[in-house]
Amino acid sequence: MGCSLWAPLDILTTMLSNFFFCLLSAVKLYLLGFRVLLAQLSNKPLRLPVMPRQDGKVAIVTGGGRGIGYEVVRHLARLGTHVIIGGRDEQEGLAAVRRICEEHKEAKVEFRKLDLASLQSVRQFTKSFKERDLPLNILINNAGVMLLPEGRTDDGFELHFGVNYLGHFLLTWLLLDTLKDSGKCGDNSSVVSVSSSAHGIGEIRLNDLNCRQHYSAHAAYCNSKLAQLLFSSHLHQELQLGGFPVISCAVDPGMVDTALYHHLWTPLRMAQSLIARLLFRTPAEGAATVLSAALSPALNGDCGGGYWANGRREMTTPPSFNPQLQRGLWEVSIQLLGLQ
Repeated sequence: MGCSLWAPLDILTTMLSNFFFCLLSAVKLYLLGFRVLLAQLSNKPLRLPVMPRQDGKVAIVTGGGRGIGYEVVRHLARLGTHVIIGGRDEQEGLAAVRRICEEHKEAKVEFRKLDLASLQSVRQFTKSFKERDLPLNILINNAGVMLLPEGRTDDGFELHFGVNYLGHFLLTWLLLDTLKDSGKCGDNSSVVSVSSSAHGIGEIRLNDLNCRQHYSAHAAYCNSKLAQLLFSSHLHQELQLGGFPVISCAVDPGMVDTALYHHLWTPLRMAQSLIARLLFRTPAEGAATVLSAALSPALNGDCGGGYWANGRREMTTPPSFNPQLQRGLWEVSIQLLGLQ
């Protein structure tokens, strides 16, 4: 009799715990967004200086078919870079290629299928790229998802963790030798990971990276952005210790009017759409910080690495530069991906 009474109470307690976890995660993210927007409105967006030509260089941009990624691809192509768009949506990617080539007749832009929710797709993409024996001077880990309903990648990982972080980890790892071979002293190759100010309220639990204990789309997104930053920082340290001509940095493009907010709760999405048109940055403005990090000579050598927003290096929260957490996440990721 006692057991039958306790069981419903346990279920109710779990449900309430999950509800308040989700509510708190959402409130924290929206309050952060409000503060970021206020700060953004008080600062002019970065005006990208005239950048040198990039003829002969090759770049890969994930999620380059729309939004910030598209603007990054467009600008790199205009500078003479051979750009490969890695994306899941073939129709969208090919349309982006057509638009850029119509605008710049000499543009070298192509699309290749890349689904970051599938480790097999990532491996196939990198294998195909390496078979072409091309250099790789710039890798921009831009693609991302936000506020998706709870789900799993093809390999069983939580979607935000799998797409935003783990897929890019594997992509970078498999392309690292090519990046090292392509960089030169004074002209480093670069890995630019597009993170977010949301990393500041993220939390990494190495024993629950797939958010099985509690699930909140808001928390999962923030956690994945913190994971990106930890990866970017640790990767840069490893590259510098090895003396390789490659830099790794993370960037925050700010609050940008893109399709990333598609999964907001419908009333919030309608409000966000109106506010975004009036107050958010345009994708071109958001792309400026990404391009600055990828191309600016000031990021080479000892000044490389770090976390950049609006063209400036910025401090981040203590967990993001915790060496034990960086190393722990790096080692767990290698195990999860079977890279040992």
